[in-house]
Order: sequence, then structure tokens, then C-alpha cells
Amino acid sequence: MWTRRLDEDLSGRTHREPSSMQGAVIVLVLLGITSGGAALHLIHLPATRSVAEDAPPATLVHKFSVNLSVSLSPVILGFPMVINPRPFTEAFKVNSLSATNFEVVTTGKEQLDFETGPKIFDLQIYVKDDVGVTDVQVLTVQVTDVNEPPQFQGSLAQGLNLYVIERTNPGFIYQVEAFDPEDTSQNIPLGYFLISPSKNFRMSANGTLFSTTELDFEAGHKSFNLLVGVRDSGDLEASTALQVTIVNINDEIPRFTSPRRVYSIPEEVPLGTMVANITAVDPDDEGFPGHLLYSISTTSSYFMVDQLTGTIQVAQRLDRDAGELRQNPIISLEVVVRDRPSGGQENRMQITIIVEDINDNPATCRKLTFSIMLPERAANETLLLDLSKFCFDDDSEAPNNKFNFTTPSGVGSSRRFSQHPAGSGRIVLIGDLDYENPSNLAAGNKYSVIIQVQDAAPPYYKNNIYISILTSPENEFPLIFERPSYVFDVPERRPARTQVGQVRATDADFPQSPVVYSISKGGASLQYPNIFWINPKTGELQLITKADHETTPVYILTVEASNGEDRNSVTVTVNIIGENDEKPICTPNFYFMAIPVDLKVGTNIQNFKLTCTDLDSSPRSFRYSIGSGNINNHFAFSPNAGSNITRLLLASRFDYSSLDTVWDYKLLVYVTDDNLLSGRTKAEALVETGTVTLSVKVVPHPATIITTPRPRITYQILRENIYSSSAWYVPFTITLGSIALVGLLGSLMVLLAKAVYRHCTSTTRKDKKPLTKKGGMYSACSHDMKSMKREAMVESIQMNSVFDGEAIDPVTGEIYEFNSKTGARKWKGPLTQLPNWPEPNAQHRGIAGEASVPKHTGK
Repeated sequence: MWTRRLDEDLSGRTHREPSSMQGAVIVLVLLGITSGGAALHLIHLPATRSVAEDAPPATLVHKFSVNLSVSLSPVILGFPMVINPRPFTEAFKVNSLSATNFEVVTTGKEQLDFETGPKIFDLQIYVKDDVGVTDVQVLTVQVTDVNEPPQFQGSLAQGLNLYVIERTNPGFIYQVEAFDPEDTSQNIPLGYFLISPSKNFRMSANGTLFSTTELDFEAGHKSFNLLVGVRDSGDLEASTALQVTIVNINDEIPRFTSPRRVYSIPEEVPLGTMVANITAVDPDDEGFPGHLLYSISTTSSYFMVDQLTGTIQVAQRLDRDAGELRQNPIISLEVVVRDRPSGGQENRMQITIIVEDINDNPATCRKLTFSIMLPERAANETLLLDLSKFCFDDDSEAPNNKFNFTTPSGVGSSRRFSQHPAGSGRIVLIGDLDYENPSNLAAGNKYSVIIQVQDAAPPYYKNNIYISILTSPENEFPLIFERPSYVFDVPERRPARTQVGQVRATDADFPQSPVVYSISKGGASLQYPNIFWINPKTGELQLITKADHETTPVYILTVEASNGEDRNSVTVTVNIIGENDEKPICTPNFYFMAIPVDLKVGTNIQNFKLTCTDLDSSPRSFRYSIGSGNINNHFAFSPNAGSNITRLLLASRFDYSSLDTVWDYKLLVYVTDDNLLSGRTKAEALVETGTVTLSVKVVPHPATIITTPRPRITYQILRENIYSSSAWYVPFTITLGSIALVGLLGSLMVLLAKAVYRHCTSTTRKDKKPLTKKGGMYSACSHDMKSMKREAMVESIQMNSVFDGEAIDPVTGEIYEFNSKTGARKWKGPLTQLPNWPEPNAQHRGIAGEASVPKHTGK
């Protein structure tokens, strides 16, 4: 094997080293072989060694040497090396001690853990010298167990802060946990203890931390520093620090310092007025009163408290004379002081606020103006008004709520009205109010009386009461309408706001009272709750919207009239006069028919029948006429008037040889409901017209005609836009037609070129020289096509010109005659027998041909 490797190495190095070196190496090798020398190999390997777990980097594992081959070739730099470790690891490497001595040490890249990692590693030590000779031996490394101290994990290993709320009952605080690296199953118990004992804490052997006393933040103990130790079965220990912080809580109740509990204030004090100043202190926050928050726990909208200062202020108007304060002027408030916005300690205190009454309301009445109507025959001592029932004083307590009335005063009232008893506010009649009395009539039968209502306590507020007393005649006559009933007619096409009629009701009593009119019943339609409106003052009846005779021809209304005393009603009948406002509607509204060209005159086309209806016209009122589309009047309706059913007839035969050119007729039929047979006698009667569209196609000599004896109608079967893949003749016909069309277009182009060429040779020069042959072509065509087109659109002359010369056309060889003055020409011989073309109009003059020739323009 060594020889093969050496040969391979030598063969691989042949192209790289000088031939002299190769010869020396070969000689040395041969000498070694013949002399029985040793090859390159590792000494002290294979071997088995042990290394402790968690060994630090550069820990020695094994030393070995390399026995060089007989060639004394040195080991290549970087060799020996660890290859293919099983299991794979980077925990070991080879260090060089000398040229032939080496050692295996730990790298520190991987931690050797007996409990969790592999326990045996097979390391292949591979060496190679400078001539390519190699050797491989195995070093077996066994990881040995080392007893390790317990460990705290996570944040507990770095130290932990614990928080305990003050005044918490002694007991459990925290469970400390550590682990022993050798105990993978966690079955071996660890022992926990406090390295720094404390009278406030203790720790159980299983790591539970307890408090032994109630911790008080205010007592000065804000935090405790504890050192916790753990010990395994091998007496190896570890420790960590615990800081126990006492969390301050609000455990003291605030105390009120305000001694006063009852406060009295007058009503109507301004908003924001300070009523009381509540103060308190908090033993937990001595010297920090701003930490206290004040509030009112009872429901009261009259007062509010400043939550920072405890000042109670008026928040709502204090009216002693209204609402709940009138019944109970004493307000009880519960003030709450709290040392935190929420969840803190609080204390409560009851205070009483008495609202005192003042005379702040004048005596007044629910009404200060009274209007009294007395019949003309009212008796003396009649009580007109008792003001005590209307007047009051809102003040809640006497004498602030007492008042009286003064004597009535007013022009003409002293001898007609009085107060009995005096000051009571009872106004009675003591005089004459006869309506027919001339003196009463002179005064207008209206009296104005003034009475004052006045407070009995200072500052003696006063209010004037005005009483208007009007004498009224007795109601001797009822309210009646001028007619027992009303009947009005209105055409249905009248617009909104059209006056229908007017009703009128009167009362014979004097003076006259205004009458108010209203519609109490009737007038509804399908679309509107009422289509009529009545003027409440005049009784004029109007339309709110247009009426429809066809929907409701008659409306029966109940109109009510009232003058404040009497009420009456009358029946109003409104007849909706029908008018012709509906268009005729016919079926079918659109129809298509196909008829043969030789259809017999008078035939009902395809038995077509038109049926029409009209909501406001009789069946005998229709008249039919054909508007646009009835070219040459081939079609007619029978009957053309007097019936709601009519038929389409062929009125005249088709003549496409000289008269007719249209094969598709679109008939617009007008249906009018103004037939004289409709019974209308007025010339101004309204007329409505409906329309029907009929399409009639005339079929010339159909290929297949199906005729039935009854009725005698000719049917034509038309097949349009029908194609099947089996119809080979369709594409064949289309292709053949296309080829023929292309040939026709080519022929027309050749004829057009010849005509242009002949026209070009007929033009003359400005000097009017005859045509001369030049190179087989005529020089007269020296102008381009655009010039020819401009010269062609000139004035032409007639064929009856005088031709004074002849020439031979070089292309056709035919002889033509020409006029030497005008340039006109014509063919001589058989070409002169051309048909007589119509004379060209003014827009087409100048086109070359038999009829005319272009006039020389001199261009």
C-alpha cells in the first residue's frame, strides 16, 4: 500500500518537480526498500485516553510521535490532523510540539458534557509527509464525569428583585429553583438556605422563601437584601442574590379637619358662590395635601366640590320657591375624601346646607290679560272673574307669599263693575250692559278695567291686570248655507288650482262673525288623499291636482262651516266631465309581413287584423290612416273608420316594371279617435292619436310557394343566413364570384388607362401645333396626370363642331377628325356609331368622350 501511494504521489508530482529531484527520491526509496527501512507511521497510536467534562481549552488529551520514512521527508505543514471524528465534533485538535512530536488538546469550541453529550469520541489522526506518504490511526477519547456545583437558571442566576406589598400576612413569597448538572432526572434533592439570616424571612430546605413578620413600609423598612445558597449531595454550593422590595400601599384613612357641619345660605345666590371649605389630612402623606381628592357621593345638582381643595360651591340656581327646594329647603351632602383616584383609602362626612327664603317673586297671575264676553242680558251681581284663582306668589313662606288686589279702575267701569268683597279679586257686574242701549253702543260695548295685584311684604312688588269686557248679542239665529246642496261640474283636463265652485254660509245675528270653511269628508282618489281644497275664508273650492274621469267620475264632499258659535255642513257633488285624453291602444303594435309580388288586390294581407281600445272613446270612434311608408298607396285598411277592428288590404297591385322601386315597406299607421260616428257633436272636441308600425316585405316570384285554399293567401318560405358545413357550393360560389369580380375590376382598369391615354393625346399645345410623333409617342402628353386632371375640368364644346383635318391614332390605327382651332376631335369610321349619351351637366363638363372634347387651355 505504501508503495502504491508513493507511486501515485510521485506520478502526480512528475509535472511539478525537476527530474533530478525525482531521481533522488526514487533512489532513496529504492535504497529504503532494499535495506529493509521503515515507512512513515504514527507512534503511540492507536490509543485510548480520558478527558474530564467541561475541560477548559488547550487541555492535553494525548501525546504521540511520527516516525518518518526512510526518505526522511518531513510532515507537511498542517498535518497530523483530526479527520472524520465519530460522532462529529470540533472539540479536539492536534498541536505540533516538534517536527515529529505532537499532542491532541481540547479546542473549547464545544463543551464536553458527560450528562448531555457523547461520552466517547473516535478521532482519526491522519499524517502525510512531503512525498505523499500517509498514515491513519485512531485515538479513542472517553469523557469522564466531574461533580459540578448546582446552578441557578435565567435571571435568577444574575440576581432577582422581588416585590412584597406592605401589611401582607406572613407567608409564601417566592420559590427558588436550581438544578444539578449531574442529576438529569432531577431526582436528587438540593438543599437551600439563607447565607445572610434575617428575622423577617426564612427559607425552607426545598427553596421556598417565607416572610415571618408583617412588613410595614412606614416603619422604615423599604427593602431587604438576601443571599440565597444551594448545596448538592457532594457539598458543592452556589449562591444568588435576592432583593425584596416593600411596596407601599395606602393603608391609612384620611381624617377631616373641618369642625363645622351645618351651613345656611339665602336663595338665588350667584353661581360659583363658596358655601363651605372642607379640609382633611392623610397620615400616609403628611405634608402633601394635594394628594387628597374630594367628591360628593350624594346625588345633588345644586352644589359641586373642587376635588383638589375641598371647596363646595353653588353649581345650580337655588330657587327656594320651586322644585324640591320648595318642599324641603334642607340639603344633606356626603363629602368623600380619598387619597388616590381609585382603590385608595377614603373617609366620609355629612354636612347640611339650609336654603333660606327671600321675597324675590312679585305677586302675579297665570294670565295678566283677560277678555270676557258677556251676553247683553247678563244679570247684576253676575261674577265675571275671580282673580284669586289665577294669581299667586311663588315665594314659599309668609309673609313673602301674601298679596291683595286694588279697586277696579277704567273709563266707564266704575258704575258697571266692582270688587266684592274689597281686595278679594272677585269682579262682579253692577250696571247695565244691554246691547240695544244707545249709550252702550256709543262705547262700542267694550270696557277696559285695570286692577293691581300687590305683595304684602317689602319691597311690595306690583303687577297690572288688564280685563277687557265685551258685550255680545245673544245667539238667536243659526248658521245656514245659501243652498241645501251644491252641484259643480269640472272637465277632467283642467289643471290644478282650477276653481270648481263656491259655497257660502251666513248667520243672521249681529254683528256678523267670520265663517271658516273646511272639507270634512270625501274627495279622496287612488293617488291622493284629497284632490280638492277649499279656501277657509271664502268657501271657494279648487282642484289640488287634475281629476281623472275614467278613475272616479263623481266626488261627493261634505263641506263644514263654523263661525265659532254655530256649525253646519252641506253636501257638494262634483261631476268630473270626461274628455278625450286617452290615446287609442292597438294590438299588435308592431308586425312584420311578407307578401308575394303578384298578390291579388283586395286580399287581407296574411289575415292581419288590428284590434284597438280606448278608455274614453267608444269602439265606433276610431279612424285609421297610413302615414309615411305607403308609397304609391298600395295598402289600405278596411274599414277605415267606425270600428275598433280593421284589416290591412292590398289596395293596388305592384308594378316594378315602371312604377314601383321599393320592396320593403315600413307603414306608420295612425289610429285617431275622432270618427264622426263617436257621437261627438262639438267641433272643438279633443282628439288623441295612437300609432302602429307595420313592416311589409314584397317577395318577387318566390322559389317555393305554399298555397292553401282557405284562406287564399300566398306564403313564401325564405331562408336567410343559413349555412351548413355540407353546403360545399357556398364557398365555391363565393370564390368563383370573387375571381369574376377581380377580373371585372382588371378589365375596367385597362379600359380606364386606354381612355386616359386617348384623352392625353387629344390635348393641344399653347401654339396649337398638330400632333407630331416623337419616339413612338405624342409630345402632347408631356404634362403629368395632375395637369391632365386640371385641364379636364374646363368648358366643353358640342359634337357638331366643324372638323377640318384628319389623323391616324398611333395606338389603335384608327382615323379621327379634328378641328384645328378648337382641338375637338371625333373618330371616323365604325367608332362614329356610338350611342347617343345624354348631354353632361355643368358639374360633369369636360369629361373626355364622344360628346365633347377638352378645350385647349394653353397650359
